[in-house]
Amino acid sequence: MRNPKGRSFSFGVSLFSSPNPNPILEPLTFPFSSSSRILFNSSIFSSALSGQFPSRRKVNHCKGNKQHRSSIMMDAMGVDGKTSQLKGTNCSDLGQGPCIWSSPEGGQKIDIGKQIFCNRSLNMKNIVAVGFDMDYTLAQYKPETFESLAYEGTVRKLVYDLQYPSELLDWTFDWKYMVRGLVLDKKRGNILKMDRHKYVKVAYHGFREMSKEDKVATYRSTLTRDSFDEPDYALIDTLFSLAEAYLFAQLVDFKDKNPGKILADYSRMYKDVRAAVDLCHRDGTLKQMVAKDPRRYIEEDTSIVPMIKMIKESGRATFLVTNSLWDYTNIVMNFLCGEKTVSSWSATNFDWLQYFDVVITGSAKPGFFHDENRANLFEVDPESGMLLNTDNGTPMPPVDTTLRLLSNIDKSCRVFQGGNVGHLHKLLSIESSSQVLYIGDHIYGDILHSKKALGWRTMLVVPELEREVELLWQLRDTRKQLQLLRNERDHIEDEIHHLKWSIRFDGVNDDNGEKILAELDKLKCQSEQVRLKHQRAQRECHRMFHKVWGQLMKTGHQNSRFAHQVERFACLYTSQVTNLSLYSPDKCYRPGEDFMPHEINILAL
Repeated sequence: MRNPKGRSFSFGVSLFSSPNPNPILEPLTFPFSSSSRILFNSSIFSSALSGQFPSRRKVNHCKGNKQHRSSIMMDAMGVDGKTSQLKGTNCSDLGQGPCIWSSPEGGQKIDIGKQIFCNRSLNMKNIVAVGFDMDYTLAQYKPETFESLAYEGTVRKLVYDLQYPSELLDWTFDWKYMVRGLVLDKKRGNILKMDRHKYVKVAYHGFREMSKEDKVATYRSTLTRDSFDEPDYALIDTLFSLAEAYLFAQLVDFKDKNPGKILADYSRMYKDVRAAVDLCHRDGTLKQMVAKDPRRYIEEDTSIVPMIKMIKESGRATFLVTNSLWDYTNIVMNFLCGEKTVSSWSATNFDWLQYFDVVITGSAKPGFFHDENRANLFEVDPESGMLLNTDNGTPMPPVDTTLRLLSNIDKSCRVFQGGNVGHLHKLLSIESSSQVLYIGDHIYGDILHSKKALGWRTMLVVPELEREVELLWQLRDTRKQLQLLRNERDHIEDEIHHLKWSIRFDGVNDDNGEKILAELDKLKCQSEQVRLKHQRAQRECHRMFHKVWGQLMKTGHQNSRFAHQVERFACLYTSQVTNLSLYSPDKCYRPGEDFMPHEINILAL
């Protein structure tokens, strides 16, 4: 468990009272010190601050080559119960364009939702190449349009290609319902949310919530611990998977309510959904729609180009590794990095290539990250899309000498398709894997394999994090009061156990026995009241984050399975890739101190 320095509790961040306690727990009131404060990854213990503006980042404006040093996250925060204190200056609001660190307006306070959080120390001075994934990393798709498009295409494939009932065509997609980090039980038709120990805490059969008794009977009453991995389970670990997870839940409900209309079992239904999704991607339907109108499906971000320019100007190489093929990659990157005066998004403008040293399309990640992968590396001619075989990146002249060599082989950026990580290292002259920082959104496809197989440094993009941390700040008082309720429950239970022990072993007379039994009944009643109050308040707190699945990074008091994966495999994590531009390219990121449970009340003061 990782807890910040400063005054801490077992739920991971310190939480403090404000003049107006959260109504979830009223009418309970608790005495808190008004001088308490919150620390996020503070590098020192310092005195309490009261009523001050939260200083999230110590600012030193720099000119020329002078290094700017700042903390990763909040150095100190005064508390007055106003969320607005979390907001820093946004240069774009002042009409000055993207407020990157190296700009004259840089070095401003960073909103908590845009900060970079550190699990493992990373000194950017040791990084010689920074790489990016494209889909859901540089290109943030709009779920209300893109995921709905994917959902509708999948439904049509199920009906017209796989002979599912025509009723499916009337279904609609709720793009807010599913979240990342869930696990689909293919055999039973269940959707699960687990903690870091792989205990199922929230479970739905289709859209019906399973009772505690059902969860225990299904997932805990076994002699052998379930690993919750393939082939019986499917992991919802990318935003691309949310639509298919929602459709699977709909199919489970439909099958249960309409016996005989779908003959396939739950596992087969999931397999059919996956097949339909693959058909949508293979026939080009999705990408053709995006190519026609990128602005409808992709978020515009004017900070991408300044960020990449800053990285290149700092002396580092930049590269793009994406599973998308060249034609689609060019359209998306041209939309994100091309001149905004261009009205047509046809694949004729290649100016965006100037921001990268190497571009690898059709990479087939995660297999790309294994050096023993023998996939051929082809060079791509941007204008024609023609592929030329290479010898580790060196062009191999075709047998037919009338064919011209690629037009871009002498340019600063070269475009390839396929290959493996060994090819990339040679192209960029990488001497050590630890010199590479790779930024992606897929915990398995981008982060886990590049980290475990190569030792690349990693940064995970979690768009949901921005809202998550802002809500954490708003609910800081509620979270602290939940902890106090939990402590009160523990204290009452200890009293009950002590009285039971006295009756059993100390030998009491009839009068004392009656008094003890009366006191015992009273304590049991109090314990049940506190338990129910705590349970209701905790459920309401989690519903503030998501009405069904709760807080992304938590299940109850434990880190969620997704949070555990983020902590294990992502050196850094943040809500948007462009948040990297808010920090010095030479910054040294340092994590907060790890606390064991026995250290929290001793050291975190």
